[in-house]
Amino acid sequence: MAVIAYLKQQCGWSRGVREILAKYGIDYDERQIHIPENFQEMVEKTGQTQQPCVQLSDNLILADISGEDLEDYLVENGEEYIVDDGSVPLDSSCTPEEELLKQQGGGQSNGGSKPHIPVRDTGFYGSR
Repeated sequence: MAVIAYLKQQCGWSRGVREILAKYGIDYDERQIHIPENFQEMVEKTGQTQQPCVQLSDNLILADISGEDLEDYLVENGEEYIVDDGSVPLDSSCTPEEELLKQQGGGQSNGGSKPHIPVRDTGFYGSR
């Protein structure tokens, strides 16, 4: 199974996840959650609406994570990075410009369901 990343186009947290996936040379399928079908798929898999979420295998998805959280998981599981220029913050919110773009784009449905695969919730958003 290919890695699937549920991300926003303009988002600091998503940018951090993209950076880590590139740093570790992980090929992935990016699913933009502003597309209703992708958002609903993420909600059905995780049972929650927060992003970024990264599905690493058929039975493992990391929900509500930052780039730092993803890197911590990869390191704990023996992955070694390929490239690291350190130029992109891994644990950062959106820029003011990105926030404006999000506001102009409208809201999203919150959906909600019980996850059908195991979810490791890092509690990323709850920590702020």
